[in-house]
Amino acid sequence: MLNTGKLAGRTIFITGASRGIGKEIALKCAKDGANIVVAAKTATANPKLPGTIYTAAEEIEKAGGKALAVVMDVRDEANVKACVEQAADKFGGIDALINNASAINLTATEDTEIKRYDLMHQVNVRGTFIASKLCIPFLKQSKVGGKIINNSPPLSMNPRWFAPHVAYTMTKFGMSMCALGMAEELKKDNIAVNTLWPKTSIYTAATAMLAGDDKVAQANSRKPSIMADAAYAILSKPNTFTGNFCIDEEVLRGEGITDFDQYACVPGNEIMLDFFLPDKYYEGQNNVLDTSGATGAPSLERLFDKIKGLLNEELVSKTKGVFVFQIKEGGEFFIDMKNGAGATGKGAPAEKADVTFVANEDAMLSMFTGKLKPTAAFMTGKLKIKGDMGKAMKLEKLMSQMKGKM
Repeated sequence: MLNTGKLAGRTIFITGASRGIGKEIALKCAKDGANIVVAAKTATANPKLPGTIYTAAEEIEKAGGKALAVVMDVRDEANVKACVEQAADKFGGIDALINNASAINLTATEDTEIKRYDLMHQVNVRGTFIASKLCIPFLKQSKVGGKIINNSPPLSMNPRWFAPHVAYTMTKFGMSMCALGMAEELKKDNIAVNTLWPKTSIYTAATAMLAGDDKVAQANSRKPSIMADAAYAILSKPNTFTGNFCIDEEVLRGEGITDFDQYACVPGNEIMLDFFLPDKYYEGQNNVLDTSGATGAPSLERLFDKIKGLLNEELVSKTKGVFVFQIKEGGEFFIDMKNGAGATGKGAPAEKADVTFVANEDAMLSMFTGKLKPTAAFMTGKLKIKGDMGKAMKLEKLMSQMKGKM
């Protein structure tokens, strides 16, 4: 999406802008000559997550914008207040706020540590509320009309979005509830409030760390530039555009963009859909809404025997995981891809599983025969996953290699 110059001179306060989607949005706006406030905790480099507020600020200046780097913890009200006031003093006000900072932990209730629960609620919901509350007095004074964008999904009360990771889902929907309420509350003040969510998996250093493998994270993902282009489009709209739950691809199609291959990390690969999308997005996606299509597939016993014949030391060295498959109708199978040339069997493995998958027999057969993507099944509640999500993603890659051999 081409820059139009509409954001020239506007001051945009972005939380979590030291890397990933936040930084991409900052760089996109900077090309118009916008003033960008890089508000994040990362002041010193982390070898696992490259990028600091200062390196991001340098890139913003090179892209054509003006930058202010502030060390900010969205959980600390006094700290946020000081950063907001510093930004307003430096640039003469604030025109837009992007609530991008977020914490993620995709665990079931019993597996969620309370400190992780607290972190997600403090950063995602409380942090979004605090940043919005403290920016609103300045957004009201914006000569072009204030704007808030929350990086959060469309609201849905479908239990399948809650069951796999209740704590995380509550916080992302909490961010969207902030937008829903504030959009109506702030109409009278000429402040537009919307949410923005990706249609697909987005590759960032953080998602690569979560996956445990950079190539796995990139394989079926889009670049964060698609979110940046969509955010730019929303920021460029009149303030009558408010109270919307936006999906990045839909926003860009509305701007006339039809070539989405440009955003693929690996052009030609199938792109994985993200969480929390309306049902229409999953229809026709590997029978994700209908897992009854395993007719003619081998029995689970024969299937795992076939898998055993496909394993080798190379696959084991790339995966390094032990996987257990619990069948809801009863029974348990395992794939050991941590030792030797690999092994499969019925019952429990010799050592503790890194990942446990729980599904009915039809869904399990459909996944191994290529009719159902494991990640899609997980997102729509057909599959429960306990354990290391990075290794779970690696197993999906193995399943794709086995497609047609089952």
